[in-house]
Amino acid sequence: MNNKSFVLHPNWLRRAGLRLAQAAALALVVALAMPARAADGRAVKTRVPPAYPEIAKRMRISGMVRLAVTVDPEGKVTDVKPLSGNTMLSIAASEAVRKWRFEPGPGESTEEVALNFTL
Repeated sequence: MNNKSFVLHPNWLRRAGLRLAQAAALALVVALAMPARAADGRAVKTRVPPAYPEIAKRMRISGMVRLAVTVDPEGKVTDVKPLSGNTMLSIAASEAVRKWRFEPGPGESTEEVALNFTL
């Protein structure tokens, strides 16, 4: 029997990490490029991006915020309730989503919206 040891290239781990980082960056770009759409299909007509709170930036707070958004038949946001996420980020997300406009629909609906805050 021939007993050969398996030798990895010295930069293998570095290249694998770089490829993983590139794949994650591509996935983030694709996710951000997708239009916001509610579960029942009401599309967002006008989207206002949230302002990143300065204190959250300094504290390096990031993450996903999920909101329950009540939309009237004309597409205007009438109520926003945080479902999950950091409180500082939820406040900023709620303020921005209150300015959004959805496609008109047959009646009032509740949409779930997720916003990702990244530094």
